[in-house]
Amino acid sequence: MSVDSASYDIVVIGGGINGVGIARDAALRGLRVLLLEKNDFGSGTTSWSSRLIHGGLRYLEYAEIPLVFESLHERRRLRQLAGHLVTRLRLNIPIYKESRRSKFVIRLGMIAYDLLSIGKKIPRHRMLSREQLLSEEPGLRQEGLLGGAQYYDAQVTFAERLVIENVIAAREAGADVRNYSPVVGINVRKGAVHGLQFADHQSGDEIEVSARVIINAAGPWVDKVLATVNREMPSFMGGTKGSHIVVGQFNGAPQSAFYVEAHKDGRPFFIIPWNQQYLIGTTDIRYDGDPADVVAEPEELEYLLDETNRVFPAANLSRADIHFTYSGVRPLPKRDKGPESAITRKHIIFKHKKSAKGLVSIIGGKLTTYRNLAEQAVDVAIASAGLVAKPCKTRSLPLPGATNIDVVGEQLTRLDNLSPKCIERLLSIYGSRAIEILGSSASTTPVKYLDDDKTVLAEEVAFVIKNEMAVCLTDIVHRRLMVGLQADQGVTMANEIASIAASVAGWDKAERDRQLKGLRDYNARFKAQAGVN
Repeated sequence: MSVDSASYDIVVIGGGINGVGIARDAALRGLRVLLLEKNDFGSGTTSWSSRLIHGGLRYLEYAEIPLVFESLHERRRLRQLAGHLVTRLRLNIPIYKESRRSKFVIRLGMIAYDLLSIGKKIPRHRMLSREQLLSEEPGLRQEGLLGGAQYYDAQVTFAERLVIENVIAAREAGADVRNYSPVVGINVRKGAVHGLQFADHQSGDEIEVSARVIINAAGPWVDKVLATVNREMPSFMGGTKGSHIVVGQFNGAPQSAFYVEAHKDGRPFFIIPWNQQYLIGTTDIRYDGDPADVVAEPEELEYLLDETNRVFPAANLSRADIHFTYSGVRPLPKRDKGPESAITRKHIIFKHKKSAKGLVSIIGGKLTTYRNLAEQAVDVAIASAGLVAKPCKTRSLPLPGATNIDVVGEQLTRLDNLSPKCIERLLSIYGSRAIEILGSSASTTPVKYLDDDKTVLAEEVAFVIKNEMAVCLTDIVHRRLMVGLQADQGVTMANEIASIAASVAGWDKAERDRQLKGLRDYNARFKAQAGVN
């Protein structure tokens, strides 16, 4: 369908995990869908999470039992439907004499966690003695250690790829998907939505489309989208800022992930082996600025470094050890009072029935529960507009890269021109779609590696531009090939990637140089502004 004169059943605003999940679900039900994202898919809050697919153990403290139940069961689904991206993760909770949560309380939480995840295929929790925990993790601080708990959740190393696979699936199901296409106006007539205008990134023109339902899934930008409606709208968002630091291997570093109670404020935080590095976070601070401007502040870095050094005394981490940092704003409902951690993580699907019938806003939402949120949101859209649709398919339908992955893995292994490390990386990023990168002549064509470790293929660059809607160099490096999340943020490969991209996309030298500068500026945001050298 040509977008220039289109009429849609549902227009989804926001290309983060919730928006792309909604677009996929709706398209699979046979609805006419348009997905609009103002920047690149997955470039906002989704990229700045702790990258966990988890039940939310600490939500039990606030009696959010339904949320934990939903999260645990969605965790199981994602392990089945996106197993190449979502992997099992073992976590430890050390318990000290000074801990605010006693061994008894933690054990009760562990038992409840297991009971709420009936049907899971991962091991149940274990309570460990001091000696057992230290035998597995000798770098842990010994002073005052009483023991610990060990349990399993899951990790999505590259949340960006989870977004991209949903975008691909939505497009394959018939949705029109557009990145770099910001909404500039939402039209309400006689109390009901009529359509909207968005700016097309290719032509620069403003394009108007009609819609039966508009779903505002812009995350922390929900209020900014509502500000484009041609009448006064309420505000909802009161997000909190979460920052992370990424460091390399350190003395006494753990073999598995840790969920630790911070000494300074009692807030739990994570130390997670991730992408051959360690991901440490997060903070939880109220934030009322533009989510696009959020960065990790020096005091947050010190907090995370100090707390990590306290738990692993030999680490002796300093700012010089930080590879990069990142921050995001959680799209939470506005709450002026109470601790940040007490703000509900449940999602809210708000129907603007009185002011703009057919307009729906999504407040909140977790990476873990995006699929269920999408199903609920599409159900609401169908009911509110009287749409005729097929049943939801996403409960059992794998994402594109999860189909036939064992077969593709065997095919890649039989090729003489790929290193084992390359095969492992390709499957962890593209899943079974990895075979498409090499084309029909996979077994006879020599490949070109972009890195000394022989894991990144030059052929990937053209593939993501042609098949995954990568528009600029930063898209390619950070949200398609995923080399931007390596220790050097992909700097050693950037020039060669830019040259290949220029050839495929038709960039001249001036544009290639501009793209490289854009990548450098993007990388600098996660170093210099946070005080990292």
